[in-house]
Amino acid sequence: MYAIIATGGKQYKVAEGDSIKIERLDAEVGSVVTFDQVLAVNNGELTIGCPTVENATVSATVEKVGKGKKVIVYKYKHKTGYHKKNGHRQLYTQVKIDKINA
Repeated sequence: MYAIIATGGKQYKVAEGDSIKIERLDAEVGSVVTFDQVLAVNNGELTIGCPTVENATVSATVEKVGKGKKVIVYKYKHKTGYHKKNGHRQLYTQVKIDKINA
């Protein structure tokens, strides 16, 4: 059984027991989060929502909150002497999928 959920502007295919990194949520470690934007559920037969599946939710427990690896952003313009180096670390929340309610 798996489901496709939408959170943080992205879509994720999840199954029970999976651990995924998603965009940062305002939740503490150990708290339970419910995703109600379930786009599709497959439990033997595929159910696709329009745009979401009615009465379907996915429960998850927050495992970790942190920052990803640093990405270097380097801007450069030819012949003008312009260059700028910048770094970015994306914030994430790691959740473990507990139950798919469909």
